[in-house]
Amino acid sequence: MTREEYQQLRDELEHLKTVERNDISEKIRVARGFGDLSENSEYDEAKNDQARIEARISRLEERLKNVQIVEHVSTDTVAVGTKVILLDMEFDDKTEYRIASSGTGGDDDNVVTADSPVGQAIMGHAVGEVVDIKTPNGQTYQMKIIEIGK
Repeated sequence: MTREEYQQLRDELEHLKTVERNDISEKIRVARGFGDLSENSEYDEAKNDQARIEARISRLEERLKNVQIVEHVSTDTVAVGTKVILLDMEFDDKTEYRIASSGTGGDDDNVVTADSPVGQAIMGHAVGEVVDIKTPNGQTYQMKIIEIGK
């Protein structure tokens, strides 16, 4: 993963451990004050949120233990950390994507992970190559790599 992706994960982990954990603890404390826990939806919701946050913390910690930082990104071929402009051969439409390592990417529509269908199809290919991208629903479409940058 790139140093930027690594730092984003570290920041998310820190936020979850400090801010989110404290918020959930407060919600649980307040919900306990509402009385009978067996019929307390606020308490159940807070405990579910706590479980979700703890699971995410665990996944992030495990991922960060085994991380490899990519320091020098080559633009000869598509790799994690590059930005790629692809041309949809059918619709003659260009789109720029940033290639992120598996399990990252966030909510940005222009981020493609290396393990996504697009990522798998273009990894290791060079400018000018046309690749077949197979979607999960079985369709195949062709994209041409127009540009690779950092």
